[in-house]
Amino acid sequence: MLVTTQLERVFVLKDKGQEIRLTDPEPRWSIEAVMNFYANMYPILTTAKVSGPLIKDDAVEYRFESVMGTKG
Repeated sequence: MLVTTQLERVFVLKDKGQEIRLTDPEPRWSIEAVMNFYANMYPILTTAKVSGPLIKDDAVEYRFESVMGTKG
């Protein structure tokens, strides 16, 4: 018998050298809606881009990557 399960979405943000794993606030939301939801706590998300999805550890992983350059 074939059994299917829906994989959990996980969002990864790299901020100040640390990877922060964010849970999915609402599975029906689009990726952009989730990014806007977390932008209140992580302002760097207002200028981030999304990469993924990548299936890793029985979860669908999306990465929020900053597009801001470094000074100097």
